[in-house]
Parts: sequence; C-alpha cells; structure tokens
Amino acid sequence: MALEAYSSQAADSVHSDVLSEARIACYKARDAFYACLEKESDKKPTESASVGLLYPAECKKNREAYVNQCRPTWVKHFDRQYCAKKRVQRLLDDNESRRGV
Repeated sequence: MALEAYSSQAADSVHSDVLSEARIACYKARDAFYACLEKESDKKPTESASVGLLYPAECKKNREAYVNQCRPTWVKHFDRQYCAKKRVQRLLDDNESRRGV
C-alpha cells in the first residue's frame, strides 16, 4: 500500500530541469522568429499569426518551430509584446519626424 502511494506520487512530480530546457528551447525559437521578422521587414507580410501579427512567407519555418516549441499562451503573449513594442517604436519614430530635427 505504501509503495503504491509512493509510485503515484513520483509520477506526478515535476522535474525543473525538463521545464528549464523546454523554456530555453521556446526562447530560442521565439528569438529566431523575431530575428527573421526584423531581417525580412522590407518584404510584404503574407502570413497571419495570432493577435493580428503579419509576417513574410520567408519566416514561415521559424514561425512553425516557434509555435511547436512554445505553449500557445506564451506565443500569444510574446506576439502581443512584440506588436506593442513595434507600435511604440512607430509612434516614437513618427514623433521624431514631426519635430523637424
């Protein structure tokens, strides 16, 4: 009886090193995708992602790897962060051009 309780408890335990490796793999895939977006920014975006993010077809492989490596909620969160950062950058760039500097 005690052995059964121990074995079921061991099966439910979480290994932090496995979670850490998965998180690192997710971050690498995310960074590769966003690096591709920056590199291919001059091309017309033809693919659609979550939260209205558009990206060029050249980044499709990176996007698939990113979606496969990361949890869906993380992908949505990172996409929102990226879009917000780009929106702020666009506003700041726009304000610079209006100053007449």
